[in-house]
Amino acid sequence: MRALAEHGHDVDVLLSQPGGTGRYALDGVEVHPHRGKADPVPWMTGERRASLIVTHLENTARASILGEMHRIPVVHVLHNTFEKSKAWLVKGLPSLAVYNTTWMRGDAEAWWRTRWGDRPMPRGIVVHPPVAVDDYRATPGDHITLINLTAEKGAHVFYALAERMPRRKFLGVIGGYGEQIIREGLPNVEIVPHTPGDRMAKDVYARTKLLLAPSVYESYGRVAVEAMCSGIPVIAHPTPGLMESLGEAGTFCDRDDAYAWEAAVRQLSTPAVYKQASKAAAARAESLDPSAELDTWCTAAEEVAERGIFPR
Repeated sequence: MRALAEHGHDVDVLLSQPGGTGRYALDGVEVHPHRGKADPVPWMTGERRASLIVTHLENTARASILGEMHRIPVVHVLHNTFEKSKAWLVKGLPSLAVYNTTWMRGDAEAWWRTRWGDRPMPRGIVVHPPVAVDDYRATPGDHITLINLTAEKGAHVFYALAERMPRRKFLGVIGGYGEQIIREGLPNVEIVPHTPGDRMAKDVYARTKLLLAPSVYESYGRVAVEAMCSGIPVIAHPTPGLMESLGEAGTFCDRDDAYAWEAAVRQLSTPAVYKQASKAAAARAESLDPSAELDTWCTAAEEVAERGIFPR
C-alpha cells in the first residue's frame, strides 16, 4: 500500500478489528479504525467510490462479495497455501492474485489444475514481502533470538537450546499473535514485549547475533529477511518459504533435531564462520531489493483499476 501511495494514488486502509483511537496516516496511507460492518460503505458508491479493493486473509470473503455487488475489481493478496485462502480464488474470482512467493504461486496453480483443469485461473503475480534494508539495518548484538514464542514458531527449540547452552544469552520476543509460551527459571533467557516494526532494528536486531526460525510453516519468513539486513545469520527449519527467502545464505536444520541446532549455533559462533555467514546474509538481503516487484505490483494494480476488470 505504501508503494501505491508513493505512485500518487489515494490509499485508504480499513481495519477489520476493534482497537485504536481514531484515524491516522502511515507511510502516505490513510488508516481508518474499525467501527462496524458499515465501514466500507463510503467507498462503494458516490464521489469516494473506490477504483480497486485490495484484500487478504479473513477479509477476503466479505471484500470479494462487496466487489461483486458494487462492480469494483478485487485483488487478493495471498500469504499462505491454506485451503480457505485458495478456495476464494474460485468463489471470489479476483481480477488479480498477488502471491508472496514463487513456491506459493506454484502450489496454487497445481491446486487449481487438479480441480478445474484447463479453466483459466485469475491472473497472478509474485511480490515478495517488501523489506527495505535501511529500515532494519543495525549493528548485530550478542543474543540468540526467536521472534514470536509460539509452538508453531519453534519455542521448544529456543528453550531447548537455552538449556543446552547456559553460557549463551537468548532473547525471546513476544509475537503479535498466537499463544505465547513463556518459561521462567532460565537465567540466560530474556523475554521482551511485542515490538512494533519501526522499533525492531534498535530494540531487537541490534541485540541479536543469530536468529532462529524453527517454524513448522512459513510462506516466506519476513523476520529472517529483516535480520539479514544487519548481516545476522539465520538458522531455519527448511520450509519452502524460508528456503526461498534465505537461499544459500541460510543454515537449515530439522526443527525436531535439537543436536543439529546446537551444532549449527556452535559452528556459526566461531569467528571465521560467523564472518562469512554474516557477509552472505547481508548480500542476500541486498539482493532481495523489492523495487522491481513493487513497480510490477503498482503497474498491475493500475491496469486493473483503469480497465475495471471484473471477471463475472
